[in-house]
Amino acid sequence: MDEKKVLVTGASGGIGKAIAIEVAKAGYYVICHYNGNKAKAEDTLKQIVDNGGQGELIQFDISNRDDCKAKLTEMTEKQGLLWGIINNAGITRDNTFVALSGDDWDSVIHTNLDSFYNVLSPLVMPLASRKNKRGGRIITISSVSGISGNRGQTNYSASKAGIIGATKALAVELAGRSVTVNCIAPGVIETEMTKAIDPSVYEMIMNTIPMKRAGKPEEIAGLAVFLLSDAAAYITRQVITVNGGMQ
Repeated sequence: MDEKKVLVTGASGGIGKAIAIEVAKAGYYVICHYNGNKAKAEDTLKQIVDNGGQGELIQFDISNRDDCKAKLTEMTEKQGLLWGIINNAGITRDNTFVALSGDDWDSVIHTNLDSFYNVLSPLVMPLASRKNKRGGRIITISSVSGISGNRGQTNYSASKAGIIGATKALAVELAGRSVTVNCIAPGVIETEMTKAIDPSVYEMIMNTIPMKRAGKPEEIAGLAVFLLSDAAAYITRQVITVNGGMQ
């Protein structure tokens, strides 16, 4: 599998870090993306190497189209064709809609939704045009917020719902090239983001989850590894929720 290289955006922490580490354990060469926190990205790469894996770092701003195009074009020229792209990076700027600023709306949409185009646009054509090696995997990370909507997350829910629609459309376009395009929609997952939730609010959230616990980043990562594999070659255009039974 030494020719199979996978780009993971937002690999510096949380779900992205777990995905990068588990993908490397499965034998893929992992290109770990970060934007501002190089130290955390270096820690991800160190854990990959310590576990016997291989990879490297790449820095770019997913909300900046020109930066994405320049860095990803350079990466493709250096690395050759990727096997997989896991579009994970994103942000939150939560508030009730009446208190939501225009800047908070724009920053979440530009970062979370525009990055679908910014990251994938320079990479999809080479992936779909691979000569005699048709195939490849694209995985996007949405959220249950993009399916059901959450109070205080109109901007985040809109961006994640947009990712779902874009994923399904791209899956249809690339199916004839045997490139699968699927979406993972996590529920409440143990990350730095959830640790910041007020304990009383967190308890209320847990009561809405039939399994009565938050998920672990590794439980998202395991699904990502499966979707990259040959066993998932006939699975495309799907939104798979990992949420402990939340409605």
